[in-house]
Amino acid sequence: MPFDLSIDILETVTIIKDFIKTYVFNSGSKSVVLGLSGGIDSAVVAVLCRQILGKKNTHCVFLPDKATPEVDTYDQQRLAEQFDLQVEVKDITDMVQVFTNNCIKEPDTLALANVKARVRMVLLFEYANVTHSLVCGTSNKSELLIGYFTKYGDGGVDLMPLGDVYKTQVWEIARFLDLPKDMITKPPTAGLWKGQTDEKELKLSYLWLDQILYGLERKISDEKIISEVGCSQEDIERVRYMRLNSQHKRRLALIPKIGLRTPGLDWRSPILEG
Repeated sequence: MPFDLSIDILETVTIIKDFIKTYVFNSGSKSVVLGLSGGIDSAVVAVLCRQILGKKNTHCVFLPDKATPEVDTYDQQRLAEQFDLQVEVKDITDMVQVFTNNCIKEPDTLALANVKARVRMVLLFEYANVTHSLVCGTSNKSELLIGYFTKYGDGGVDLMPLGDVYKTQVWEIARFLDLPKDMITKPPTAGLWKGQTDEKELKLSYLWLDQILYGLERKISDEKIISEVGCSQEDIERVRYMRLNSQHKRRLALIPKIGLRTPGLDWRSPILEG
């Protein structure tokens, strides 16, 4: 691939760790809770939190359902063993079924997938309330930019340490942290239905997606992206559409401008202090 998305690993890891430590400290908390999925993003976040906050302050929760791939169950177990993580497990199949049975309209495949993500969000925040923790998200920059997450589901968190790290860069960090190689190379999946994979759903590999997003981020012309990456104009337009169409997912609910300074618009709280 033509565009160089490689990162300074030591600097990036240091920034992420400082971010986690400072954000948690400034919140008056000492710990985080995160949903461990068996995937590489949550694995990287769990290991980094474990390194900076310690085992007792890194609460990992694995919330499988009947569609969760067996390999994800296995991978979260061996990750916990290799990196000495504390993990609690709760199957949410019955809980999802209760929601499904009580929906106003019968959910289709996508709606049911979002129900699952929101059930997990509710459980993580309940856990956080009881343990006085923050909910730590595991979404990466690629997912956030195209809206590949559930609003108020896996997108409903207190902090996102990987939010400015492309998926292909997450793989770099994972190799640096010495995560299992087959976890890094296995097809990314949210496990929301049988056989679901990210790249199959997106109809684009993360390698190509990140190249296109990188070009758009730097306002490189479509012609240059096409000639350098080897993608089509249709690919670029589809990625651009996903980014624009999902803008509402990356913002607070819209608020009309009335006062001098408006929450989420021009009255912004600092993320980090000191």
